[in-house]
Amino acid sequence: MRNFIAILMGLGLAVLLVLGISMNNCISYKTRRSMSDNYKVACLSAPSPSQPVGVISETEPDFYRQDFNTESYDRVYENPFLSVRQNPLSTFSIDVDTASYANARRFLNEEQFPPKDAVRIEEFINYFSYYYPPPEGNKPFSVNIETSECPWANNHRLVRIGLKGKEITLENRPLSNLVFLIDVSGSMQPDNKLPLAKKTMQLLVEQLTENDRVAIVVYAGASGLVLPATTGDQKEKILSALGRLEAGGSTNGGEGIQLAYQIALSNFIKNGINRVILATDGDFNIGVTNQGDLIRLIEEKAKSGVFLSVLGFGMGNYKDSTLEKLADQGNGNYAYIDTLNEARKVLVEQMSGMLITIAKDVKIQVEFNQAQVTAYRLIGYENRLLRSEDFNDDKKDAGEIGAGHTVTALYEVVPTGQEINFSSVDPLKYQPQMETGRTTHSNELLTVKLRYKKPDGDMSQLLEFPVTDSGSKLNSASSDFKFAAAVAAFGMILRDSEYKGNVTFDSVLKLAQENARSDESGYRSEFISLVKKAKKIKKD
Repeated sequence: MRNFIAILMGLGLAVLLVLGISMNNCISYKTRRSMSDNYKVACLSAPSPSQPVGVISETEPDFYRQDFNTESYDRVYENPFLSVRQNPLSTFSIDVDTASYANARRFLNEEQFPPKDAVRIEEFINYFSYYYPPPEGNKPFSVNIETSECPWANNHRLVRIGLKGKEITLENRPLSNLVFLIDVSGSMQPDNKLPLAKKTMQLLVEQLTENDRVAIVVYAGASGLVLPATTGDQKEKILSALGRLEAGGSTNGGEGIQLAYQIALSNFIKNGINRVILATDGDFNIGVTNQGDLIRLIEEKAKSGVFLSVLGFGMGNYKDSTLEKLADQGNGNYAYIDTLNEARKVLVEQMSGMLITIAKDVKIQVEFNQAQVTAYRLIGYENRLLRSEDFNDDKKDAGEIGAGHTVTALYEVVPTGQEINFSSVDPLKYQPQMETGRTTHSNELLTVKLRYKKPDGDMSQLLEFPVTDSGSKLNSASSDFKFAAAVAAFGMILRDSEYKGNVTFDSVLKLAQENARSDESGYRSEFISLVKKAKKIKKD
């Protein structure tokens, strides 16, 4: 009997050895289970028309079904109030990302508050479009500034700075060279990951024409080219390649990024759209996995002229902090796709903004007038802050604006004469002290300066706008101003911000409901329903 068992084991090992040798075009990888190892094979070589791309497996390891949560978010230290005497300049990079709002919506729809650090208030505000007049002449964007009473601190002022990108119709957009970089690792198997990512990319493919070229790169344990550059009018071929993708394996994102940029550069279109679109949960676990190394890799690739867009999917192991940094350093934008409706918003309704960059390295610097302002606080943009000297440094990277995008930033301002407690330093012993109220433009509240580069430029251009404050009450502010304030206030509640003042769910609802009338897309109505859900969760 023992000899018989030994013969069977020997035959089994021989079969495994033969299989290992015959699969020389495939990538073997191991996923760790609780008591044993489960082996899979992901074949990423050029597939036949009917062959699935990704993992071929009868069962999915229990590892991908565990209920533990390994989502990661960078710690957000809220911007404090700063003394104008000690900090007259506020400098930051613009941000058009919207991932934080969509991700927070996912939590609220699951009847729970999002983690505090998942709430980036600027991404809440910029999730919504606002009416700003379009730019005139050759300017890539217009600049619009409004001041009014602050809803959560009535003795403070609220300043809104709004940018509106030039509209470019799809018919007039440049030729495009797109590379879909899709994570097909095992963690992408759930319906809200790879299956949703495939549907998301299919929506974009339906918008493409013969002027567009699409290649598809996938990665799991290693990376592979699934579809070489193919014109957008060959929709059946592109959709078929997407349809064959299956999930399985560990995640070598660095290798996938390398290959995607290589393909993009080999098909580079001068004066065209050259972009990698990454779809992933961000859980890179083999190859280049260190966040710093991944960011350095993206920084290097960004110099090539190929821009990056990041689409995040899923939950449980979602790596928001990694994906946000990759998009920032890749001259791109970052969205979280929780539903097909969100995919339609990002890739159909706002397709021009996603694909067409009209200005890059856009920086804002605000100088406050000490005669009018005691202190100020930038609401959000904590991870976009720049040093004052970075504003004039054209080597310093900043944010990009897409065609038709709106970008909004809010400052809470404490007028002179109002008391405020904030951290300060002792008077300097060796430096001359500034005199309170000494200014050459005493009627100006502040001056807004902007720097930007053309998409293919290396030298920035400067815009400058002095701002006065008429002291208007909130009821005379524009509807968009008040709605943006409601969104910011909601974000402060979710973060349990020490600066939320007297704001409540009810005050947010009142302000939002009164200013949601222009809502063809339904996004403002959805916001109101989310505030109601959050209020109910808080009571429960």
